[in-house]
This record gives sequence, structure tokens and C-alpha cells, in this order.
Amino acid sequence: MLSLRMNLSPSPMLTTQSSTKTLPTTTVTPTVTTKRRAIVFNSSLVVASWLNLLNLTSSQSQQLQDELQHQEDHLVQLFQETSPSVVSIKDIELTKDPMNSSNIAVLDHDEDAKVEGTGSGFIWDKFGHIVTNYHVVAKLATDTSGLQRCKVFLVDAKGNRFSREGKIVGFDPSYDLAVLKVDVDGYEIKPVLLGESKNLLVGQSCFAIGNPYGYENTLTTGVVSGLGREIPSPNGGAIKGAIQTDAAINAGNSGGPLVDSHGHVIGVNTATFTRKGTGASSGVNFAIPMDSVIRSVPYLIVYGTPYSNRF
Repeated sequence: MLSLRMNLSPSPMLTTQSSTKTLPTTTVTPTVTTKRRAIVFNSSLVVASWLNLLNLTSSQSQQLQDELQHQEDHLVQLFQETSPSVVSIKDIELTKDPMNSSNIAVLDHDEDAKVEGTGSGFIWDKFGHIVTNYHVVAKLATDTSGLQRCKVFLVDAKGNRFSREGKIVGFDPSYDLAVLKVDVDGYEIKPVLLGESKNLLVGQSCFAIGNPYGYENTLTTGVVSGLGREIPSPNGGAIKGAIQTDAAINAGNSGGPLVDSHGHVIGVNTATFTRKGTGASSGVNFAIPMDSVIRSVPYLIVYGTPYSNRF
């Protein structure tokens, strides 16, 4: 008690009741004030930290949005630049013209012409060569009646749509490849950018463009799911080195390109595991590797037969 009194008052004697009451009041006031200041100071630190965190979170959120927007813009641009090089193919069975005494088959544009199948393909060069799957044009390749035709729907460099009859110039059933030729006089067409498949890595992005179920210019996205796969070919053999992808490949996608993030063709879409009769993609899809395509197509254009048949 003595030390407390000496700290609170210069008087050595406690003489009045008021002096006695002053003791707790004078003792508590600085402690409460100090605590209040500490609370205010600590609260300020918390608010400041929260504001900094909020600003940081907002900045990171904006950065993430910018990255996502950049990825989306890139994908849109990739499709816009690649899709003009992709064609739609229809297999047509012609009727005989009843007014033509010679019974020459004519390309009928009305309901009498039967569409037997659809597929995809892509423009190989500016001369009108179209690469597709053999199984897409197999009826035309093996036609003995003279009634089978192939109609190709294209877009020129200016965005104008037109169609031409496709003439088969070569095919290779062992790799499920075929080359058509269309007359492009008067039109400027855009060939695809050729890539390679030897340096592909599992996990890298890839994109399929085609005409599933007749819906033209459809884009599906995925990744390279596997490499070096073996799938059956139309002639009963095996296509080795196929690319596996989870980019959806459905009926009508066959013959279309599988492209990488730079828009280069890395494969020709050809097959999917599916429940019998549905034609729906199972997520396990395959493309012929581009290195095999580049090796085979020039021989099909020049000789009409695969390079393996010439040696």
C-alpha cells in the first residue's frame, strides 16, 4: 500500500475519505487507456492485413480471368483459322435418269438421290486434293455399278461455300486413307498446316474438327491420351502407332483433322470405341499419326496406290 500511495500522490499521509477513494480510480485509468490503445492498434493491423489480402486476392483473380480469356481467345482463333480447310463429304447413290435412253447415271439433286453416309476430310493442297478416310469413300472406291458418287462441301478463302463432285485418285485401306480431287477453278482454297506426330506427348492439348452426324464445322477438345496404339484397318490388318485422344470423335468425324494448339494437323480422325449401333464417342478415340499420312499421301496423289505397293 505504501508504494502505491507514493506513486499516486505526493502527500505522505492518507487523511481524507476522498483521498482513500482516489486510489482505485487513479490506478485503473492508465491501464484501461493502454488496453484500449492496444486494441485499436491491433484492430488497425487486422484491417490493414485484411485489405492487403483482399487486394492481393482481387489481383490474382483478375490475373486468372485474363489467362482464361487468353486461352479462350486462342481457341476461337485456332478454330477460325483451321475450319476453312476442313470439308464435309457425302456418299451419294445416284438414280438413272428415266429420260436418258442411254441410262447414264446423273447427279440428282432432288429426293431421288440417296445419301448413304457422311464424313469429313481436309484440304491437302491448293490444287484441290482432299484427304479423308478410306472407309468414308469405300463404296465409291469399290463401285462397279457406276451409281456411286461423292459430293464435297468446301469453303473458299473468302468464306464462300461451294460444293463439287469428288473424284477418287488413290486409296490405302491398310492405313484407312484416301485422296479425292475436286475442281476448284475460280476458287482460292486454304490447305491445312501440316504437323508431325513423332514428338507428341501424352497430356498435350489437341482438337478435332469435323462433321459429326452431319453437323458441319464442329470443334471438340481434349488431350493426347495415349501414343503407339494399334487399331484395326479396313482391310483386316492393323494400323500401328495410332494416336489416342479423348477429344470426341463421332460418326461423321471420320477423315477430319486432329490438330495441335498451333493449328497443325497431327493426325486423321478415324475410329472410336463405341457401343454397337450407337456411333457415339466413348472417350477412347483414335487418329492415324500424321507422319504416316505424310509418307503415304504423295504416293496416292501421284500413283494412286500406297508407297508400300511400289517397292
